[in-house]
Amino acid sequence: MNEKEPSTKQLIAFTVLLSFIASILGTILTVGVLLPGADAGGTSGPLIFNKPRLLEKITEKVLEKETIERVERQDELIVKVVESASPAVVSIVATKDVPVIERYFVDPFEGNPFFGEGGSGFQIPQFRQKGTEKREISSGTGFIVSKDGLIITNRHVVSDTSAEFTALLNDGSKRTAKVLARDPLHDLAIMKIEGKDYPTIPLGSSQEVKIGQGVVAIGNALGEFRNTVSVGVVSGLGRTVVAGGAGIESETLQELIQTDAAINPGNSGGPLINIRGEVIGVNTAVASDAENIGFAIPIEKAKRALASVQKSGKIIYPFLGVRYTAITRERAEAEKLAKDYGALVSKGPGGEAAVVLGSPAEKAGIKEGDIILEIQGERIDQLHTLASILQKYHVGDEVTLKVFRDGKESEFKATLTERKE
Repeated sequence: MNEKEPSTKQLIAFTVLLSFIASILGTILTVGVLLPGADAGGTSGPLIFNKPRLLEKITEKVLEKETIERVERQDELIVKVVESASPAVVSIVATKDVPVIERYFVDPFEGNPFFGEGGSGFQIPQFRQKGTEKREISSGTGFIVSKDGLIITNRHVVSDTSAEFTALLNDGSKRTAKVLARDPLHDLAIMKIEGKDYPTIPLGSSQEVKIGQGVVAIGNALGEFRNTVSVGVVSGLGRTVVAGGAGIESETLQELIQTDAAINPGNSGGPLINIRGEVIGVNTAVASDAENIGFAIPIEKAKRALASVQKSGKIIYPFLGVRYTAITRERAEAEKLAKDYGALVSKGPGGEAAVVLGSPAEKAGIKEGDIILEIQGERIDQLHTLASILQKYHVGDEVTLKVFRDGKESEFKATLTERKE
């Protein structure tokens, strides 16, 4: 027999020792251990550590450790998201030739014989243009979505068609940026910078966004602090707001993502990112009369605009040709409408025709006062507006409209055309 192998006696002794240790541990976990010390009444005697209290202490320690680890992991995730996304976030600066105004002074009585050659001595300020100079007139944010330099931003960031635009990259370099297309329906624009192998941010899905999920916003805060990071959660979905600003025409934005991540002036056009590092929205507006309420355009809309530009060089939307107001239950009750959902075909606020002349809607037979209830079987309501449903289709598609008129429902077929700005 090999001398290094344990003998039978050694094996038996080792087995007995293991059984003894297991017995002690079993006693601790089932009936408790008697240790010297003070009892609950303060007198000398055994202190019993019973099973429930021991397990409770162990559970508390485990939960405390797990909580700390979860917080650390969350922080690490946010740091990784920021490190991954920041190189693709750019500042968009608009510059323009503006007049240089010079102030000078004149003597209104100069040349008057009464005051002589020296004039009156009175000086009145006057102003005149002395050439022009390039000056930064606005700034915002964008993010690179393709290796060859395609950038998504807000339309209002690049709304001045006479301005020149520059993209300031995360590494400090500058690139001339060209506007390829401005979205006629949404506050979106697609730009291009020359070059290749640019860092990009992956585009996620706004259809999977849930209230309460964590998000990160990155942008050129206040037009001064580039690539500023704010963290928050999605605090609402399907919001509708009327947005505007200095020199910017007001417009109604629908189906927005609401977040409490700080979106400051200058953040416009920047990405709203989930904790997987995917863009789920394009930051666009803030609520002026509230704190920490910002809004982002769902990335699905931006993806559609991007695909349209890549395919045709412009952003194309299907056109039906009706003006309408959304019907709510409250409005239906107040105005005694026969339906509490749908789109009421009606004149524009300036008296514009309810049905555009020569449009697909007119050719299909739609009239002012009709209530469009469905498009291709999809019900029109506050969460599914007529405009949002139409965007699922393409130019040339034939769609069936269910319409309520004169107390009955009828179907009309319309072939969608291209929307013109």
